[in-house]
Amino acid sequence: MPDITLRRATAADSKRLTQLVRTSSAYAGEYAAMVDGYQVGGSYIEHHPVHVAVDGDGDGRVLGFYALLLDEAELDLAFVADRAQGLGIGRMLIEHMIGEGRAAGLDSIRVVAHPPAEEFYLRTGARRTGTVRPTGHIHWARPELRYDLTADAA
Repeated sequence: MPDITLRRATAADSKRLTQLVRTSSAYAGEYAAMVDGYQVGGSYIEHHPVHVAVDGDGDGRVLGFYALLLDEAELDLAFVADRAQGLGIGRMLIEHMIGEGRAAGLDSIRVVAHPPAEEFYLRTGARRTGTVRPTGHIHWARPELRYDLTADAA
């Protein structure tokens, strides 16, 4: 595993996080509409807990990030760069998110998942709670999952 630094994102990270979202191969084909024109704006980053994993070897490449909406107790965004898939970065981000949720006093965190990511969330401890029906420009059902933050809390 590469040397990774996990830190709170800043508005200056906006372009790099937006680029990661728009170039994610997980959103190719039928899912491309979901990220077409999507932007992770500076004000969004400043108003929500967004944490970014960067390469700690000196170049600061963005390897992944997540955004947790505390008021809604929901994981809003979670991405790992294509080149960093399989390195444990996604698991590290989820573990950090769970810690942040517990520190904020949340009992659980909801996830409306990108369908191909459902297995990842299940492997990291989420449980399936339902299905979100298609709406707007999203023409496919999405799995709804939940992380229980009261289980195994230390």
